[in-house]
Amino acid sequence: MNFVEVIAKKRDGQELSREEVWHFVRGATDGSIADAQLAAMLMAICLRGASPRETQYLVEAMATSGQLWELARDFPELVDKHSTGGVGDTVSLVFAPWLAACGVPVAMMAGAGLGHTQGTLDKLAAVPGFVPAAQREEALLRLQRCGVVFARQSEVIAPADRVLYALRDVTATVPSLPLIVSSIMSKKLAVGAGKLVLDVKCGRGAFRKTLEEARELAQALVAVAKQAGVAVRAVVSAMDEPLGPALGCAEEVREALACLEGHGDARLMELSQTLALHALQLVGKSPVQAKQELQQALASGRARQAWDDLVRAHGGDPDPRVLPRSQQSLEVVSPCSGFVTALDGEALGWTAVSLGAGRRFPGDEVDWSAFLRVLVRCGDWVEEGQPLARLGWTARSLDPEALMVRVRQAITVGPTAPSPTPLVLQELL
Repeated sequence: MNFVEVIAKKRDGQELSREEVWHFVRGATDGSIADAQLAAMLMAICLRGASPRETQYLVEAMATSGQLWELARDFPELVDKHSTGGVGDTVSLVFAPWLAACGVPVAMMAGAGLGHTQGTLDKLAAVPGFVPAAQREEALLRLQRCGVVFARQSEVIAPADRVLYALRDVTATVPSLPLIVSSIMSKKLAVGAGKLVLDVKCGRGAFRKTLEEARELAQALVAVAKQAGVAVRAVVSAMDEPLGPALGCAEEVREALACLEGHGDARLMELSQTLALHALQLVGKSPVQAKQELQQALASGRARQAWDDLVRAHGGDPDPRVLPRSQQSLEVVSPCSGFVTALDGEALGWTAVSLGAGRRFPGDEVDWSAFLRVLVRCGDWVEEGQPLARLGWTARSLDPEALMVRVRQAITVGPTAPSPTPLVLQELL
């Protein structure tokens, strides 16, 4: 097959055959197609799009480019959960042990931070000794021990995705819908949970800024999952302001523990419970039964104990006293009295990155102790001089005055209270 002709076909807006898509993915995996040609195809897909059929071909080819763990063969009720990335999104650390405490096993392929968001792998790395699974045998052992496995993408899971994502990152093709869908779903199918809950973010702090864009992505992900025989539900959730109050690795672990102890942030708890309810319904629970089981797991302390169990199963120390703590801190106060009318999630996310809670460039080191804690919510009344946010860091040399300016610019205070907006914007069943 002449791959130049395949590139030209997609460049001209024609639909590729299954054989042509699989040839593209095989070439990315084994190196038989040059990076320049792979990049040209990625740009052609980005500009011309891909049909649902082409997207399905792409997902299947990428999923089977490496090992298929097929974890649902051993754990039929296994649930996976994926978020498209948000600020203060600590849901995974709450969702997994909470479901395990209800007797539902959970497997998640976690990722590192991307852009202005903090990744689940980085948050877990703040727990001393915590090692995500990289092989199927490790995943099964941890599921047997605690009902939860957090895994990381390795050379054996969807290797085509690793090659193509690296090229997307340097060719401005990351926002392409079919390429996003294929990247997410190829890893989900490779891990092989039979049930999937999706959280697609929408707003200033998300990668999909509008409800229309987020809904389009959610529908595409759901369609691919159903075509592959995966039971799936999706939620579109608001991400203008940070979901939870904590932005930063160790600080988000502490916030997750507060939620599992029943006194965490209300918005973070609301979304965690919404997604957990969907997961329980996927395994056959009624809405009423699912809510009762979640409440009982929380009230009894089983959800909090499940966190300790999963940390130990992954080689970590569950004692919260060993989590890293920042050595320097700063409190940013309101310059005036009024209502909090806006919290710019993306700007606050980038501020947390500048503190060390994320990566400014590939290979940058993360400071597990660094954090930005938002102390107010949209609609709150604040007095002049009242704290708006607390910042902490250890490793970097920073300008406190510049940090205060950045935070004040991201938190708008005005004379009129904003209209309340729902956290969950849409649910796709």
